[in-house]
Amino acid sequence: MSKRFTLAEAQHLIPRVDRLLRDAVRVKSEYDEAETVIQSLAERVMMTGGMAVDRGVALEQRKRRDSAATRLRAAIEEVQEFGCIVKDLDSGLIDFPTLFRGVEVYMCWKLGEPAIEFWHGVEEGFRGRKAIDQDFRDHHQGDRAQ
Repeated sequence: MSKRFTLAEAQHLIPRVDRLLRDAVRVKSEYDEAETVIQSLAERVMMTGGMAVDRGVALEQRKRRDSAATRLRAAIEEVQEFGCIVKDLDSGLIDFPTLFRGVEVYMCWKLGEPAIEFWHGVEEGFRGRKAIDQDFRDHHQGDRAQ
């Protein structure tokens, strides 16, 4: 069973999740840059038979990519240890499971938003976001009774 949050519990985590997510986005960019260089080198190897490729550059970029992958995994795992669900790292989308009227739904937060202001059904996703209103506040619950 996954952790379920109250709105207050989830909101309390936002500063920490925000920091971790910003780090993860930065590290993902490092990973992507290294991967692009590696792919470019691989294409050059295929076209020239490896004659014009600096092995030192290739090894350094692989090391850079692998290091970034390790750090990225660690950052995502740290967010998930809170009980959050990383939905889309590129857009910084995080879900916080909760119960609304006895049905599991997700409170939805996106990097850059000042607070958790939306929720959606498990199957609806980001496009199904609805504003958190008083009815939601009154009838959602986390693992502990409010």
